[in-house]
Amino acid sequence: MTTATTPSASDEFERHRPRLFGLAYRMLGSADEAEDTVQDAWLRFTAADRTGIEHPGAWLAKVVTNLCLTRLTSARARRESYVGTWLPEPVATADGTLGPLESAEQRDAVSTALLLLLERLTPTERAVYVLREAFAYGYREIAGVLDLGEANCRQLYRRAARRVGEPGSRFEPAPGRRERLVASFLTAAREGDLTGLERLLAEDVTWWSDGGGKVSAARRPVEGRDKVLRLMAGVLRRYATGWELTLAEINGAPALVARSGAVLVGVLSFELRDGAIGELHAVMNPDKLGFAGRQLARP
Repeated sequence: MTTATTPSASDEFERHRPRLFGLAYRMLGSADEAEDTVQDAWLRFTAADRTGIEHPGAWLAKVVTNLCLTRLTSARARRESYVGTWLPEPVATADGTLGPLESAEQRDAVSTALLLLLERLTPTERAVYVLREAFAYGYREIAGVLDLGEANCRQLYRRAARRVGEPGSRFEPAPGRRERLVASFLTAAREGDLTGLERLLAEDVTWWSDGGGKVSAARRPVEGRDKVLRLMAGVLRRYATGWELTLAEINGAPALVARSGAVLVGVLSFELRDGAIGELHAVMNPDKLGFAGRQLARP
């Protein structure tokens, strides 16, 4: 007679860890804070009476969501005093860190653009939206996670969806178009070809920089093709000779990464509009590059 063995707390938790990290990252926009949140959930899991936890995955998702809600409340205050533009921490996604990204919808759910849009929402609206859109929770499940009424959760989702906008409007319809544009951008940047870069940019392109006051970066968005090209010319003159520029999949899309030796010093992601590059998001704050740097350093 075979007796089923109960998995250890560690084995059980590790089975859910990737999903919990993906949930926390989508809620917080910070990989480091997501890791800390998952660690806090682990401590609560080990301290709990596991005999009373019928569905560990659901129990842990509720713990992580509520830990994120607490963190988001304090994060709002910190971001109000943040130096310059705040952008989400980049995460390399080719290794499955944020789960399978096999469709345009799944890639959009972890894009820098969507994470920025989620900043418009209240913490509770964000939780409802993420659980519904990214993890396909039903309204009854969401109500159980947040200890709210089911009707209230439906209303919160509708409000969040209106404020974020229709996902379909953010998808790039032409397969491979984004990859070709980013590859062309990399080639032109390596060669210092400003004319080539100009052809890739929309006339109303906007450049957003996040240096966090730790490195030199534009503290306000730079708008318009001519101004963005002048900024890029300065960046290339000052830094490009000492940087190695390569491509990587960041937040579900091809992005340009810059290294100085073995150190990741910048991640530049792109948003397309009408077949051209409409927005560039440059994360250079070293405090935000540690997680992606560790990912990209792995063989």
